[in-house]
Amino acid sequence: MIDNIKFNEKGLIPAIAQDADTGEVLMLGYMNEEALRRTLSSGEAWFYSRSRKKLWHKGETSGNRIKVRSVLKDCDSDTILILGQPTGPVCHTGNKTCFFQKLTKQDIEASHQEEA
Repeated sequence: MIDNIKFNEKGLIPAIAQDADTGEVLMLGYMNEEALRRTLSSGEAWFYSRSRKKLWHKGETSGNRIKVRSVLKDCDSDTILILGQPTGPVCHTGNKTCFFQKLTKQDIEASHQEEA
């Protein structure tokens, strides 16, 4: 199964982490082949840090890990979905999820006004 995963030209694939109990999207990270293999074998989420250019075990500094229940690939084999159980806040800001900043139509309109 891992052989037909479509990693991009940098050897990475987007990986969405979702709370298996609530359905809430927790974060988006990237995996290389080694991160995907470690995730599948360890039962905890691993990613590839693009900024640090190295493998990253989710929670290695905060202790807030994602216990993996299942790993799915999308129909094109170019995106991974991790269904898991977070052991604490997932976002580095301390928020439960990385997706907490709501954008509105007014934000878009203000952005267009700034460009003019």
